[in-house]
Amino acid sequence: MLLISVIAWVPMVLIAILNGILREYWFAKNLNELQAHQLSTVTALVLLGIYIGTLMLLWKIDSSQQAFAVGLIWICLTIGFEFLFGHYVMRHPWNRLWSDYNIFAGRIWSAVLLWIGGAPFLFYRLYNQ
Repeated sequence: MLLISVIAWVPMVLIAILNGILREYWFAKNLNELQAHQLSTVTALVLLGIYIGTLMLLWKIDSSQQAFAVGLIWICLTIGFEFLFGHYVMRHPWNRLWSDYNIFAGRIWSAVLLWIGGAPFLFYRLYNQ
């Protein structure tokens, strides 16, 4: 299950990159930085929802526990990728990376992590009633 979870997670990186391109080249040109971040978070939720919903139709999860485990694996992979890639490849300082988690400053990126973590369970329950 771990290998399949990792393989299923990889397209989410591509979705996130495309969403980031959309934010930088469209949203940021028409909105302030916070608004662009917030709109980009919403588009990420929608795009990831479409992907995960479709994936869960094709990938037969055996139990709600397995769906929960998949979500947990995806959260760990996402946080690890975001911080390692963001800091060591993109050269963003740690405080900039942490700033996206400050909901009191209007940064709603945490919603994406909650969605990535909860969506496998949600779609499992939805498709297996």
